[in-house]
Amino acid sequence: MQNVVEVKNLSHYYGNKKIYENLNFEIQRGKVVGLLGKNGVGKTTLINILMGFLKPKSGQCLIFGENSHNLSENSRKRIGLLHEGHQTFEFMTIEQIEKFYSSFYENWDKEVYYDLIELLNLPLNHKISNMSYGQRSQVVLGLIFAQNPDLLVLDDYSMGLDAGYRRLFLDYLHDFVKDKGKTVFVSSHIVQDLEDLIDEIILLNRGGEIIKTDLPELLNSFNSYTLDFNLPKEVKIKEIEQSLKNETIKNIEIKKKSIRLYSYKNKEIVLKNLQKSHKIFKDINIQNISKRNLTLEDAFIGLMGRY
Repeated sequence: MQNVVEVKNLSHYYGNKKIYENLNFEIQRGKVVGLLGKNGVGKTTLINILMGFLKPKSGQCLIFGENSHNLSENSRKRIGLLHEGHQTFEFMTIEQIEKFYSSFYENWDKEVYYDLIELLNLPLNHKISNMSYGQRSQVVLGLIFAQNPDLLVLDDYSMGLDAGYRRLFLDYLHDFVKDKGKTVFVSSHIVQDLEDLIDEIILLNRGGEIIKTDLPELLNSFNSYTLDFNLPKEVKIKEIEQSLKNETIKNIEIKKKSIRLYSYKNKEIVLKNLQKSHKIFKDINIQNISKRNLTLEDAFIGLMGRY
């Protein structure tokens, strides 16, 4: 399957601060890939590099086989970009901005735009400047879909949309991708929105370490366990966290009366690891540990941590 995006040995710094070093991944045509990471890990920076807005210290980014810093006009027209902090021409009306944008794209699909706009229940001569932030966001999304791009790059699509409009957008995006074989690279702070949308996930950690995996495979192989347990008062939470986090137990969440564990291993191996890691768990048995259904948000916290 052809790669639409290829990132090869990408390194970037802000002063002495390392953002990425030798970052590598690819996005295949027809795939929906989610980019997730904590605030400040460089998600928007990565998209800026991919779009040619920012030049990395070293490495290469290819889109449709072309260097992202020297894309041809034809390749740029094949990309629909939703950028964080998007801008619209607010002096225009709903109808005027559609006509303006349509002049730049040969494959413009005005029906897609007006299908989304109709849901706003606003007249076509309504000025964008008189809309709420969420309504303006809906206009932007309509303009992006109408471009009929081969690659959609969405940097936090939620941008002010309420739950209803987010669901609407995700439904449109799902149909748009599956019916037309489009490729999508999407980031979001609302992790749970992506669970029924993406095929693959890239988890970006500080310093540029990544986990790239098939989403169903991640949810089937990664586990979440709950242990009902009252920590002795003399035992510090940080002490337990430091003693438990290892190759078997990837992350833990400690509450007043329970501990949540994340691991690729089964309950038996997790139990043995608990008993080995700290003496307060020596009397724990397998019945004390229950397996929980894992969501994408759980997997994110389990692999990346809460803080």
